[in-house]
Order: sequence, then structure tokens, then C-alpha cells
Amino acid sequence: MELLLWLWSQLRSCGNNLPALGIALTIFALLFDFLKRRKSWSRYPPGPSSLPFFGTMLHIDFHNPHVSFTQGQQLPRKSPEMIERLNKSQQNCHPFDPHFLTNNAVSNVICSFIYGERFDYDNKKFQRLLHLVEQALKEEGGFLPQLLVVVPWLLRIPGVPQSIFRSQKEVLDFTNELVKEHRTTWNPTQKRDFTDAFLQEIEKAKEHAGSSFNDNNLPMVTVDLFTSGTETTSITLCWALLYMLLHPDIQCKVHEEIDKVIGRDRLPQMEDQANMPYTSAVIYETQCYGDITPVGMPRMTYRDTDLQGFFIPKGMTVITNLSSVLKDETVWEKPHQFYPEYFLDADGQFMKREAFLPFSAGKSKGRTVG
Repeated sequence: MELLLWLWSQLRSCGNNLPALGIALTIFALLFDFLKRRKSWSRYPPGPSSLPFFGTMLHIDFHNPHVSFTQGQQLPRKSPEMIERLNKSQQNCHPFDPHFLTNNAVSNVICSFIYGERFDYDNKKFQRLLHLVEQALKEEGGFLPQLLVVVPWLLRIPGVPQSIFRSQKEVLDFTNELVKEHRTTWNPTQKRDFTDAFLQEIEKAKEHAGSSFNDNNLPMVTVDLFTSGTETTSITLCWALLYMLLHPDIQCKVHEEIDKVIGRDRLPQMEDQANMPYTSAVIYETQCYGDITPVGMPRMTYRDTDLQGFFIPKGMTVITNLSSVLKDETVWEKPHQFYPEYFLDADGQFMKREAFLPFSAGKSKGRTVG
């Protein structure tokens, strides 16, 4: 209280000095906010001390955020080309990074879904799209974008969004070009792909103001499909390749099941999944043990909430530490071993564990297929 009285006396004495007055008011506002929030801190979940304005951001390692939190408390249709290129790389007897090939294969599946066509791996337009998407993902995980999540009003500063999210803007511009090209061949009576279906909904929604089916949303939805579908699937495949090399016994079991159910004369189909419990268990364990997405996307509470005795105030940014769930020794008997049997019942049939949260937490109307 004495400190506040002292600040007030200083404010009165520097009324004719505007810079000093501005600094004093800023300090006063920060201290007032600090004291106001301090009353409820005793009920907050355990964690590092929070600073005014910055919160706990200075305690976070943005390269390994999940470690910081813990310390605080249609692919088969395109896979033959990928396999052929993997075989060529193997025959050359040189080290190579499979991420490039898996990323191309997965992205081509999404391109087929969105645009009704696939690209050659060496297509310059296709390579530019992949490069921009990868840069946008790296850009999003940087310090400044995360700071804007905590302090969103900084986005109102002219030039800040354009400079920090430059790659994301380039992805949207590039996607807009593809949509414009698609429009030139669009026939309202046919649905060749996702873009055609969305364009048809845009035409229907013209009579309804405020509809989410509009020209601005189409490229946004397209980018979401690329960013959320490509990288997660590609990383899962790369981890699966590594684990199969490290565990040849598990690789043999998967191979036997594939030969038994699918054989070698046809491509896999979705119906085969129900008859391949061990392969499904290996895919799920790859995402679980590999920690594909260590932390979930930031969310914000829309009301005051009590969770297990802790107080979570309205407007609080919440990030789920998925890694801590996937490595919880009270749930997983061998969290530091690759163990597909987690996802098999006593009869050897596939079962999904409740603690399996590879991408996000909370209820979802969607369905992720391994």
C-alpha cells in the first residue's frame, strides 16, 4: 500500500512532464494488475511464477515446449510411386531422408482430394506449395507468433501480421491462384473434388448473409487441410519406418498380417483395417511412443472454470501437454518402450485406450484414421 501511495505522489509531482507521467501510469497499471490477480493465484495450477504482461512465456523453451510444461509441473493409391523411389534410393546405397518422399506422397493424396489431380514429384508448382506449407509451420512455432497468442492486441500494430506471418500469407496467395485456375474449368453440375463442392455451396449461400461458405474461407479451409493433414501423417510414417528398423520382430509380425489379409496382388482398402488388429496397434503405438504432437493447439477459456480443485479464469490461454499424458507411468506400463500390445485386448483384437491423445484433447466429432 505504501508503494501505491508513493506512486500517487509521484504522479501528482510530474503532471507537467508527459513522458514521466506516461511511464508512471504504465508502472502503476502493471502493479495494480499484478496485485489484483495475485489474490486468485493460490488456486491456480502449480507452475512457474507469472510476470506482468509476459506471464510465464520466459520459462518456455519454444523448441521443446512440452519439456518446459512438464518441468513446470487415401495414401495407398499413391504409395507405389513412393515405394519405387525408396527402392531406387536403397539401390544407390547412399543415406537419404525419407521425409521428403513421404511428404510428397501424403500431399498428393490431399491434392487429389482438394483439386481432383495429383502432381509429379518434380513439379515446380507442387514443390513450391510443399515448401511454403513447411515454412508456414515452422513460422507458426516461433517465439513471436506464440507471443501474439498471449498478447493478441499486438496484431493491431500496422505491419506486424505481414512481417511475422509472411509464409502463411504466401501459402494463402498461392492457394488463391490454384482456386482461380480451378474456377475456369468448374462445371456446377459436376463434383470432381472438394473445391468443386465448396464452390457449389458458395453459390447456394449467396442468398444467406454471413454464411461460412464464401470466397475468403475456401483458401483458409484448403490450407487447414494441408497443414493439419500433411505433416502429421508424414511424420507418423517416418517414425514408423524407424521403429520397424529398430524392432525387426515387430516388423515381421506386421508383414505377416499384411500378406495374410491383403496379399501381394492388390492395393489395401479401408475394409482391410478391421481385419488387421496388430498393424493398427503398431500405427497407434507409433503415434503414442513417437510423441507426434507434444503439445496441443492453444485454446481459451470462455468462462471461469474449476478443474480438480484448481481455478482457471475466463480468458486464460490453455495449452494441453499431450506428451505428459502419453508418457504417464500410471496409465502406460512401459511408456519408454515401443509396445504395440497396449492396443490389443486379451483376444488379440484392436482396442483404443482412453489416454491415447496424439493430436489434441477433448471431444471431437471427427475421426482420425491411422
